[in-house]
Amino acid sequence: MSTPTTGSSTEAAPRPPSGDRPEKRTERGLSGQSGSRHAGQAALLRQVASSPAVVGLLAVLTALILSSILILAADSEVRYTATYLLNRPGDFLHATASTLSEAYSSLLRGAVFDWRATTGVRMIRPITDTLTNATPLIIAGLGMAVAFRAGLFNVGGQGQIILGAMAGGYVGFAWSLPAGAHIAAAMAAAAAGGALWAGIAGVLKATTGASEVITTIMLNSIAAHLLSQVLSLKAFNGEGETGNRKSLTVADTAQYPSLAGDSFRLHAGFLLALLVAVAVWWLMERSRLGFQLRATGLNADAARTAGMSVPWVTSLVMMISGALCGLAATAPVLGTQKSMDESVVGTIGFDAITVALLGRSRPLGTVLAGLLFGALRAGGTAMQAAPGTHIKIVLVLQSTIVLFIAAPPLVRAIFRLPERRALTGGADPSPASVPAAAPAAPAAKEA
Repeated sequence: MSTPTTGSSTEAAPRPPSGDRPEKRTERGLSGQSGSRHAGQAALLRQVASSPAVVGLLAVLTALILSSILILAADSEVRYTATYLLNRPGDFLHATASTLSEAYSSLLRGAVFDWRATTGVRMIRPITDTLTNATPLIIAGLGMAVAFRAGLFNVGGQGQIILGAMAGGYVGFAWSLPAGAHIAAAMAAAAAGGALWAGIAGVLKATTGASEVITTIMLNSIAAHLLSQVLSLKAFNGEGETGNRKSLTVADTAQYPSLAGDSFRLHAGFLLALLVAVAVWWLMERSRLGFQLRATGLNADAARTAGMSVPWVTSLVMMISGALCGLAATAPVLGTQKSMDESVVGTIGFDAITVALLGRSRPLGTVLAGLLFGALRAGGTAMQAAPGTHIKIVLVLQSTIVLFIAAPPLVRAIFRLPERRALTGGADPSPASVPAAAPAAPAAKEA
């Protein structure tokens, strides 16, 4: 009988496959970790690139580029140097740089800080003018944002501001109350006037299904004619001439106190705007009503199935939106102008829609958008003083910002950004269609 040799026993021992060797497994694990890390970084970059904030910033950048082209096209020196561009390109580049730097430096000096001024007051006056101009835009923009989050497109801010101006202004110059009570009563009257005017559209929407877009547009027209009519009454213009288109001046007790002295127009209405922003944030993100309006904006049928009264929410949201728009009227009536005329509200109601869209119907975004448009309005006059720059360029800049903000796919196509739909699995929240509804995570938390 033969005995197994040592060699044969050694050969019978199993050997681990080459793929299962420890060094191979380690290399594969490290390679997998590195790959997953790179994939995670790429996914993060795609998510950031497709975020609404990035799209908004790129929309502003694109608007600046288009406005720059218009500024250059309107400048005579740039056009002249362009005729011999191939012979002396340096002249064209110098003229281009000089024109753009002068235009945008004028905008900054008129909106933020005037470093060419000879006194300290004139140096810091631009930033105070920006804050003053932004005050009614922020308050009215927050009113629009509330309606947008509920799926309602309130375009009647202009009429609601007019009604707020009439109610608040009348209390301001016709009533005689102590200082604190007087301004509080004027603010309450302005908010009530705006809430009443917006409530008409809200009730019609809730009870009959009438489009809030159509009803608020019609109410804007009625409010404008109503303001023209009431300004001819003695109750508003006193014993002046019949047909006088300016009201009495509001009493000192009903005026916003100044925040920076008599040399500046900035008043306490700006602090009110910040408080309103905090209140709207709490309303939309922390209150039961905020949850209901966000749920209604996301899916009215689902909200109705969950036991929410959609008509009640619709009516109440429109009244809140109108109250904020009416409160915005106190900024010019009780703050800067201190009286009423046919142009007292300007285009605040329509600009507020832009501010809310640019801010994605979020309180913080609306405040920042209001500051941006306040800066554009304050710097427009200084920009006009720049050679070859027209004040209409600022309006074009605002319009192009709105254009690109309302069309996120266009911005993504220009800059080749990834689609947000592919990352989130849901529809892209375009501000042109129900703006910036609440995300599902907070809603589920509150539910």
